Amino acid sequence: MSTELPPVAPEVLAEAVENLTARLRKKLDAAIEGCAAGAVLDADGTVTLRFGEDALVTLRPGPAGTITTADQATCSCLLAPRCLHRAAALGAAPLADTPPEPAAEPEPERATATGPDDPADPSAAAAAPTGSTETAASAESAESAASVGTTGPAPALTAAQLRAAGALWHVAAEALAAGVTAGGAVVQAELLRAAHTARLAGLVRAEAAALRVVRGLRAAREHRAGQRLGDLTGAFRELLHLAGLLASGAADPALTGTARRAYASGGSLQVYGLCREPVLSATGYGGVVTHLLAPDGTPYTVSDVRPGGLARARGAGSASVALGGATLDHAGLARGGLRIVGATVSPDGRLGAGRGVRATPLPGLAWTEQPASRLFARPAADAVAELLAEPEGAESALLGCDVTVVGAVGEHLLVRESRPDAPLLRLLPAHPHPELAHTENLRRIASYPGLQLRVLGRPDLNRTATLRPLAVGPVPGAEHTLRLPEEWLGRADLGYDRLQGAHFPQGTVAPVPVPAAEGPDPLADSPLWRVRRLLETGVAGGRRAVAEAARGTESLAGASYGPLRRAGLTAAADLAGALAAEADRRPRDVFGRLADPSPDGYAWAWLAAATHLAAAERCLIAASWAASPSAVPVSGR
Repeated sequence: MSTELPPVAPEVLAEAVENLTARLRKKLDAAIEGCAAGAVLDADGTVTLRFGEDALVTLRPGPAGTITTADQATCSCLLAPRCLHRAAALGAAPLADTPPEPAAEPEPERATATGPDDPADPSAAAAAPTGSTETAASAESAESAASVGTTGPAPALTAAQLRAAGALWHVAAEALAAGVTAGGAVVQAELLRAAHTARLAGLVRAEAAALRVVRGLRAAREHRAGQRLGDLTGAFRELLHLAGLLASGAADPALTGTARRAYASGGSLQVYGLCREPVLSATGYGGVVTHLLAPDGTPYTVSDVRPGGLARARGAGSASVALGGATLDHAGLARGGLRIVGATVSPDGRLGAGRGVRATPLPGLAWTEQPASRLFARPAADAVAELLAEPEGAESALLGCDVTVVGAVGEHLLVRESRPDAPLLRLLPAHPHPELAHTENLRRIASYPGLQLRVLGRPDLNRTATLRPLAVGPVPGAEHTLRLPEEWLGRADLGYDRLQGAHFPQGTVAPVPVPAAEGPDPLADSPLWRVRRLLETGVAGGRRAVAEAARGTESLAGASYGPLRRAGLTAAADLAGALAAEADRRPRDVFGRLADPSPDGYAWAWLAAATHLAAAERCLIAASWAASPSAVPVSGR
């Protein structure tokens, strides 16, 4: 079993690569390959890697287990610290997450907004369960205090922020033009350097987006299991979108984000448990998030997410709730309630555990009672349309509906919502790790076609009519439904509770026909796949790959984009054609040198096509929730 290298802070790796000469940079990717296989873990926690007979790299992680300063990585060769060995060892190590700041006490006059990618945010870890989630920790910022309680216009971006955003845009455009094939350690280090500068300038969201791109490039180059080119394409789109808007100077200052998770005073609250879900990130964080609901329908969460990986994700479900001295564990809170005095609440609804917080347990409420019953009162299509209209926070929103099990087809569990002309919905595990209970529970449910369920989950807004269930319960008044123990209060948390045969109805039910296929998928069957393929070709092979695709036998106005125009997707065809033309535009001067070496034009063309594609796909996704498969229009391919 090989020794795992300690995570390295992005700025430490960026500095090590920057100190290399041009000759050594060309050898860096080859030096990184396979160097981690010879790592040796010493008794004092240091990790050593030997390069030949004369070079020994020593990594001495700090108390948190990460390399955070340059002096924690040393090499015995004569060129150290500007040597290839040290840079290769750091490049082979995983990137460390910037540690989140602890919860702060509420400030009476001023509170700060929260940024993305918090490790306790299930949308960052559970919504991308296969490892495509690239970070589970919020980024730190030296100047990230955005006032929430003040009135008046938000302050404009500073000159330092504009410079940092412009530098990040240029580096991101260079990385996009290089693609995965040429996006090695040097390109990644340039992104990390620009991301670090953005963090120091207070551009927290942009830094987090850059780190996601770097992790995606690494995963793609290493051919990791679960890596999807579509995830890296989305990461590039988000990074270019943020950097371009910020660099223009016309962006909303709120796009900067903030790292400090501030908690404002929430007064007295009364909340009731809905469900709990395990959180397991690709960066080693694990824990649990318990979802709560106030009587007025406001959602809240109590999270316990720390480094520890799978073991912590499994054990945290029954860990004590660290909130105001409450004598509950997360299993009890998910089926109980709390009366909280002196509550502290973050902008995204996370409850804090400040010194003045006092909490008293309350009896839980069933899903059939208010306020939980409101989640199941309207069609799922209406809830999804509302989420798509206001994407801020949509990735973590919960949706409830009553369904009838149809059966398993491929990797999906097909169900049909219990309303007239309802579409087939696809249920996917909220986290597919085999040590968690999600997949096993869905597999057992699939063996009972005709079973009626009440499902609470998170809609996957990147797939057609797909729901990732967190908990299930019996449908009120239905005969062929779940029979859960009384102490479960009418729901089973699919990530922790394991359904057994006794929990299902006995006897037979009228058979439900299982379709031979999943039915038409308006997203997959749309000719938009041609634009998606072109964008992903650019991410995988860079600008040159897009240009070569444009020089193929199919003309841009003919077979390549003709189906797009015939389907009425004229804008998509025009943008794809413009991207291909820009990729092939390489003007040269009389000496054969590139007259316009800047990748900006190509990056803008790629971003325009990617943004339009994302909007078009969201429209198709909304339509897939609203109508039965036969009623959803599917354009020719």
